[in-house]
Amino acid sequence: SLYMAFFALSCAEPLFPAMYKLRSRVFSVSLLLSSNSVAQGYSLGGSLPHRFSRGVALRGGASPRAAAAGAQEAATAVPLTSASLAASDAAASDWTGDMMVVPVWEAKEGESIALGAEAAALDAALSGAVADLIADSEFKGKAGSSAVVSLPRGGNVRKVAVVGMGLSTDFKISGARKFGATLATLATEQKPKQAAALLPTGPALAADTQQAAFEAAMLGLSPDTRYKSDADSDENKPPPLQALALLGADAGALARARSFSAGVLLTRGLVASPANYATPTSLAACAKEIADRFEGMTLTVLERAECEARGMGAYLGVSQGAVEPPKFIHLCLSAPGGGKPAKKIAYVGKGLTFDSGGYNIKAGAGSMIEKMKFDMGGAGAVLGAARTLAEVRPAGVEVHFIVASCENMVSAEAMRPGDILTASNKKTIEVLNTDAEGRLTLADALVYAEALGEVDTIVDVATLTGACIVALGPDYAGMWSSDEALSKALLDAAASHGELLWQMPLAPEYREQINSKIADLANLGAPGGGGSITAALFLNEFVKESAWAHLDIAGPVWNDKAGGATGYGVRTLAAYAEAVAA
Repeated sequence: SLYMAFFALSCAEPLFPAMYKLRSRVFSVSLLLSSNSVAQGYSLGGSLPHRFSRGVALRGGASPRAAAAGAQEAATAVPLTSASLAASDAAASDWTGDMMVVPVWEAKEGESIALGAEAAALDAALSGAVADLIADSEFKGKAGSSAVVSLPRGGNVRKVAVVGMGLSTDFKISGARKFGATLATLATEQKPKQAAALLPTGPALAADTQQAAFEAAMLGLSPDTRYKSDADSDENKPPPLQALALLGADAGALARARSFSAGVLLTRGLVASPANYATPTSLAACAKEIADRFEGMTLTVLERAECEARGMGAYLGVSQGAVEPPKFIHLCLSAPGGGKPAKKIAYVGKGLTFDSGGYNIKAGAGSMIEKMKFDMGGAGAVLGAARTLAEVRPAGVEVHFIVASCENMVSAEAMRPGDILTASNKKTIEVLNTDAEGRLTLADALVYAEALGEVDTIVDVATLTGACIVALGPDYAGMWSSDEALSKALLDAAASHGELLWQMPLAPEYREQINSKIADLANLGAPGGGGSITAALFLNEFVKESAWAHLDIAGPVWNDKAGGATGYGVRTLAAYAEAVAA
């Protein structure tokens, strides 16, 4: 059935190999991405040759098998558009360039479209061209609609376009994003080099809605051509836009939009990159680039031996079947000014750079094994949020970004169904299904996060279960939490940026489903439904005192119609940290 197919895929949540009890001989190695482990940093926009201590030179952050297959160097982030987007106080009627965009609100039934004062002055300067365009195209102002006309030579503007904003009474953050996306579409289709856009008036856009519109424009102007052999072909090259003047824009909102867009593009780039490029080592090197670039950021990367010394048997059990070495990544953003922070937050992202399902391999229609590169969508969101927050630096908040990264593969060394793993809090876990692995890696990461001490809130983000897609569809993420105030704050943060998030029950009635007869816990609940709930209940076993929330982003992490990786989660995580600071 479709349900079982989604359940099997568990959206990158394979149940993992048992991590056997640690051998008495423990190797202890601490590595901060020194020159012995990474020869060169993985640039947010550059290349990344690596060399592991094994002495094997790799490219694209990949393994020897990937290098043999011809993997090439690739940037981590999708590059932000090179076009200049700038706030301007210029009058629209005085502006000179290739295309002027005029936003208009949809008229209520029985009424006609009314132009604001700036748009009316522009229309007068263009001898009624804006009004004629609206009339001749029978333009109604529906959200996301547009119409364009070329003007006679010799004037200040070569083309004028109108963009529909929808009804002002129904306008939300989603409408602002649609406005920004339409600006990007017009720039792509009409190919102006110099363009300008008025901002709506009557009502005007608040700073937060302006930010949403500017983000959408920047993202729409930043296509992902990293894996195209001819990125400069007509099909692949970005629009020729050099400058977009935003008339009447809030400069602060524009600067924030640039920071948030950079974080989203980093996440999109990571999630969209195939597993022979985006390896655990690549994620660690990406984290190093963030730490190197921004003040207040520090990085620790635990290698396998140190993870063994810490007793991370659940995490290492998942990784033991892979050639790629695991990388336990910990970025920390200190509060500006130093001193003890008022609040301490930990974000934990699931970092399975590829999930085969292990011995419970993903197979058959609906398994989506070819898309299991996105099983590190939680890690991508956490690193993208780190990129954004490193730039906006909320006051009084210390933020930790934690990723237990590895692959879930099939081999003679891989964990098997029935194995028993021992997590770092000494709890034993019976592996009933190796394709429920994400929760195993998160278990040790959650224990690590709380052990940092005095952590006020822990939020984990994961493409955890196909059951969540069955429950909520592809657009909503599910949220489970042990703390009502944290739940409300996360819902508010998501809503303020237009990310769809729905609270789900942390149902105590289902807790017994994750009991094991021979171990403390089982990594799979009983058949019959509620798989996303029992997965959340499992994670809850690894947080003792901190307020905790779990976000299952299996649905919204990817959207084929919108181009693939969405960057979901970056805005919510960044906004929550800012709200805590406030």
